[in-house]
Amino acid sequence: MIGDMVAVMTGFARTLRAAGVPADHERTQGLLRALSHLDAARPGDVYWAGRLTLCASADDLPRYDRVFRAYFGGLRAGRARPAGVTVTRHTADLSGGAPGGREEGPPLAAGASPAEVLRHRDVAKMTAAELAEAHRLIALLAPARERRESRRFRPSRRGRLDARRTIRETLRRGGEIAALRYRTHRTRPRRVVLLVDVSGSMTPYADTLLRLAHALVRSAPRATEVFSAGTRLTRLTAELRHRDPATAMDAVSRAVPDWSGGTRLGEELRGLLALGDARGATVVIASDGWERGDVSLLGAEMARLSRTAHRVIWVNPHKGREGYQPLTAGMRAALPYVDDFVAGHSLAAFEELAGMLAGAYVGSPRGRRSP
Repeated sequence: MIGDMVAVMTGFARTLRAAGVPADHERTQGLLRALSHLDAARPGDVYWAGRLTLCASADDLPRYDRVFRAYFGGLRAGRARPAGVTVTRHTADLSGGAPGGREEGPPLAAGASPAEVLRHRDVAKMTAAELAEAHRLIALLAPARERRESRRFRPSRRGRLDARRTIRETLRRGGEIAALRYRTHRTRPRRVVLLVDVSGSMTPYADTLLRLAHALVRSAPRATEVFSAGTRLTRLTAELRHRDPATAMDAVSRAVPDWSGGTRLGEELRGLLALGDARGATVVIASDGWERGDVSLLGAEMARLSRTAHRVIWVNPHKGREGYQPLTAGMRAALPYVDDFVAGHSLAAFEELAGMLAGAYVGSPRGRRSP
């Protein structure tokens, strides 16, 4: 079934993008064109077609292999037989044309239609097996980071004139100016500060959000800080630096003293701002906005945060539900100072968030979005 196979491959490309491989629309179309000349039911053909069209450099290959194994059921290239949609073996025109010569043979499971459904399913409604698979895919994420200019410089072919290097070069040549030297600012990944609400109302989502935090810390350990927010502010960055997700989550469970309690976001934001970690950073607040403390304090601290941080992203799991309106007092107090208000209930929502952390602005930076 051509439509199923196209959904499989586009979903695979989206998962690769979330893992840091530049599998954009043009590369995805190249994959589909390549598969139109191959046997799309042979896993080896799919593996090599994807590897040759979706990867941009040698650095992408380990990520590609990890995602391929996870997405197609943990199977090896050339021997993969993923579970899912059954299709008849034939060479298909996946770019939209009619299939080529049909060769009847044993059915092969094309497999990622269930994975595509899983991407959009609410975490709170997943079965234990689905949740384990979602956590496995989250562990594969390696989100890129938006770059910012450093105060340090590096040599460059263009940019500012580097007078010192130019003069030194001139003196070495006996006073003859051979070439002008230039310099430009070095760039560094912009810091991300993630605040995860672990109160009772966030119980269905807190564990998955902290696993996303683990993926963020693992991808840029020096440019990521993670805190839990409940009745107190707790820094969790050190616990999340464990390479193994299960070990990291065990350490987090021991470190957080206020699981499933209330939420006093205003007081905790005041504590976060006092630490100075938010200055110039992209601050991500994952919460449903059920504020048990002083709502006016939350509004005042959000106003301070918006002036201090580079960008403020509020992730609310309930925003992904049809008909949701931000009616809680906490959300109404916070929204005027939020740059991006996004859902946080599914793998697809986490992929969107990863794109934002890489610098994909829905509007302009510091531009306010309506809910």
